[in-house]
Formats: sequence, structure tokens, C-alpha cells
Amino acid sequence: MELFSFLLLLPVLLVLLKIWKWVNDKRDQECYILDYQCYKPADDRMVGTEFSGEVIKRNKNLGLNEYKFLLKAIISSGIGEQTYAPRIMFSGREETPTLADGILEMEEFFQDSIGKLLSRAGVSPHEIDLLVVNVSMITAPPCLSSRIINHYKMRQDIKCFNLTGMGCSASLISLDIVRNVFKSYKNKYALLVTSESLSPNWYAGNDRSMILANCLFRSGGCAILLTNNKSLKHRAMLKLKCLVRTHHGARDESYNCCIQREDEIGKVGFYLGKNLPKAATRSFVDNLRVITPKILPVTELVRFMVVSLVKKWNRHGSTKGTTTQGPIKAGVNFKSGVDHFCIHTGGKAVIDGIGFSLDLTEYDLEPARMTLHRFGNTSASSLWYVLAYMEAKKRLKKGDKVLMISFGAGFKCNSCLWEIVRDLEDGNVWKDEIQNYPPKTLVNPYMEKYGWIQDEDPSTFKIPED
Repeated sequence: MELFSFLLLLPVLLVLLKIWKWVNDKRDQECYILDYQCYKPADDRMVGTEFSGEVIKRNKNLGLNEYKFLLKAIISSGIGEQTYAPRIMFSGREETPTLADGILEMEEFFQDSIGKLLSRAGVSPHEIDLLVVNVSMITAPPCLSSRIINHYKMRQDIKCFNLTGMGCSASLISLDIVRNVFKSYKNKYALLVTSESLSPNWYAGNDRSMILANCLFRSGGCAILLTNNKSLKHRAMLKLKCLVRTHHGARDESYNCCIQREDEIGKVGFYLGKNLPKAATRSFVDNLRVITPKILPVTELVRFMVVSLVKKWNRHGSTKGTTTQGPIKAGVNFKSGVDHFCIHTGGKAVIDGIGFSLDLTEYDLEPARMTLHRFGNTSASSLWYVLAYMEAKKRLKKGDKVLMISFGAGFKCNSCLWEIVRDLEDGNVWKDEIQNYPPKTLVNPYMEKYGWIQDEDPSTFKIPED
């Protein structure tokens, strides 16, 4: 009888065991950020109006029309007076870079930021189990991840990944790698390092679609410490809820809109095509289509479906002579599931476009605008400067949700949702100057000093000595 009872209970016990194992494994697959450190270069690498003008005047391939184009681009970019450039710019060698220049730029960053991060977190380099590095525009054996491992004398069994060519959305791609490794290995530390090497990539030609990149990108980077150890949850800052990647590389129009290439005279640069906004919008829409059901409450999704059906019905029901007051707005209310928006600082137009699409307020867009103004477009690391601004402003409270949105060459749109695990109030890279933001004006003084270019004509064009 006892044996019969045991045999009856055995399937139930096996089911309960499987459920317990599934729940336990699921808990160990969580991805937490313990801490992060944005990079703030030395003040002697700061780029202001005066220096920008000097660098532009050094390019002998530019004519009057190119100067006018750059003037308009700079004053409308949203970039301020305190961004940073690589050291090669200050020695006037931007047209003749060496491999050492690019390596030095990266070493300055990771020796500063990784060192500060590990010291503050109380984690030894020897404890790091996984290292993921993304820097798109430089590759040199041994790779940057190996250089970091050598500098910090990390373990010989460390798992490392080195990503190149992934563009401005690469930090979320690196995050996806960390998340997937965490699914197979328990109680691990991961170090994510994201930056961009500008030293070897200055464009010295006169193609407008390529000189634009010189105006937008600035030096920066971020080191991020992550774990899936649930016993460290109380120390964590953020918990990853979901991540969605969209890649439109199969579309020729999207693939070619943002690409490194040579111009007609053989000068290498980064081409930004006129169809870039269209490609970005298309990838953004497709990405939202996937992530929206994952981050918004059911009530909002139902409301959106009802409004969409009403809009479709009204469109079919209208007659030819009927006068309408314009299209009915049937957008999703993202604020019903998201408290903060961390937007890639690809430029003023990118921030404005996302703000319009998601119906965001100036309060929502302020972190991205201020990051663009203070640090410029630091490529894949820009999201973390925006997050640090929110933290310095003490906006991030326990339980809040943060949506990150980034774009990159390929063409890609990647996004993810974070949950704040505890109140965040550290200033990170903003702590010494957050009281000055937002400033009273974001007007760039470049027009005031160099506006004379607009009054010149090709027959009298001369660059003044002062």
C-alpha cells in the first residue's frame, strides 16, 4: 500500500521538482548593474568655439560652401562649449594619425574608468568572469579586450568578447551578450566597456556627407559592472527587464545610409546619407512594435487597439465631400509603463524625432539634450551619460522604469527596459556641475564669432588670421 502511494506521488514530486528547478534557474538568469563609471577626459582636451574654428581652418580642402555648411551644422547640432576631443587634435596631427594615437586614446579611458569602477565597487579585476568591449572604429591585434586583461592581470579563464564596427548602438549589443552568457553561468561578474576611438578617424576631405561626422562625435566612454548573483541584489542599481534588437541590414537603403568609405579623392571618412532619418524611423518603428507589448500594461494596449479601430472605421466611413479636422492621433502612451527615457544623443534631430514619436515633454528630453550639450555624441557610450544625468538630478527612484533607445550603423535600432532597484543619487560624471544644468541658453556662440562666413562670396573668400 505504501509503495502504491509512493508511486502515485512520484509524478507529482517530479513535476514540483521541475517547477522548482525552472524557477531557480530563472532567478539565476537575472541581469543586474552593480555600478557604472562614465569617462570625463582632462580639461586640456576640452573643445570650445575658438578651437573648433582653428581645426576647421586647418583643412585646406574646404571651400566657402563647405565652411557655410559646417557653420550651420555646428550651431544647430545642440553641442556646447565643453565637449572633449582626442589629444591628436590639439597637436594638429588629425590628418596624419598613427596606430599609437588610437591605442593611447583608449588606454587613457579604460585605465581611468575601469580603475575607478572596480575600486568603488570593491571588486578585484581577478574576480571578473566576463569582459565585453565595444569600440567600433579601431581594431589592432592584440584586441582591446586583451589589452585590458593584460593591464589588470585578469584570470586566464575569463571569457572575453571584442566588438568592432557595431556603431552607436553597440553598448546594448554588448549587454545582450552579457545577458545571454548569464543564462548559462551562475553567480558571475561581467565588465562591459563601451567607447569610440576618434583619433584615427578624422575626415580631411570636403564631401558634405562625410565632414558632418567631424562636427558630431566627441570623446567619451563608460565601464559597467554587472552580475547575475541574486545574493548581490541588495547592492544592485538596476535590473534588466527586457531587451530588443532590430537590424535592417538586409535593406540596401538602410545598409548604405551610414557607412565608412573613401571619397572621390581617396580620403576615408564616415558617410551619413540623406536617407538616414528614413532608415532610423523605419527601424525605430519595427523595434517599438516588438518591445511595446513587453513594457506597457495590458490596459494601455487595449486602449490603443480600440482607438486604432475607431480611427480606421472613421476613415472608411467618411465620404468624399466630408470636411475633416485632420487625422486622429492614436499613439501609445508610453508613460503608462515607462518613467524615464534614456535617448541616444545622436544629434538634436534624433532627440526631437523620438520626442515627437513618443509624445514626450521637454522634461523627458532634458537628460538627452543636456548630455548632447555637455559631452556631445560619444557614440555607444552616450546612453550612460544620459542615465548619469538622471541620477545626478535624483530622478531615479526605486521601482521606476527606464527605457533606453539607441541607433547604429547597419542599420540598427536597439532598446531595453531597466527597473531601478534602489534610489539612485550619485552624481557620477555630473556631480561637480549638475547644479549648472540645464543652462539658461543652449545657443552656440560659433555663429557670433564666425558668422562673417555667411557674408562672404567665392571671389573674395579669405580666412582671416584671427
